[in-house]
Amino acid sequence: MFPRFRATGSLAVRAAKHQAHFHTSRPTLVQVGDRIPDLSVLVENSPGNQVNLSQELTGKGLIIGVPAAFSPSCSNSHIPSYLNSPHLPTAGSVFVISVNDPFVMKAWAETLDPNGKSGVRFLGDPTAKFSEALELAFDGSTIFGGLRSKRYALVVEGGKVKEVHVEPDNTGVNVSTAEKVLG
Repeated sequence: MFPRFRATGSLAVRAAKHQAHFHTSRPTLVQVGDRIPDLSVLVENSPGNQVNLSQELTGKGLIIGVPAAFSPSCSNSHIPSYLNSPHLPTAGSVFVISVNDPFVMKAWAETLDPNGKSGVRFLGDPTAKFSEALELAFDGSTIFGGLRSKRYALVVEGGKVKEVHVEPDNTGVNVSTAEKVLG
């Protein structure tokens, strides 16, 4: 990569052994001004009902990412903070996304918003491809069994990210709550 700094001999062997474990910079996450990924990998209510958020979010909107449907923090505080917010109607189109299948997301939506009065749509990201495209996926193997979405909220306008609210520890409930995002 940088020829003038190429290591030789045993130093090169030691460097190669440690290379996979050392990162010189933080991973790049979705940034203000980024376009919403043009992917048809999200699903709503059934596997055949694919949703492409780059096409859905042409105006004002909000994408809320959570690590797991039905988890205590997601079900008891994070998503209810949006569903109960007096500012929700001014948020535009609102989508909740989790690395779950569409059946789980449908059941979760029916639990949290039984009559669907909020207008919030619950989408599954079963392959984590959408979360990965935003660089908001993390290895949740020890708790959730595989790749999961970080907890976040993205304010979107005209198909571009206007504000980014990502929990620094991936799963906490602080910077991405409705109170912090919607006011």
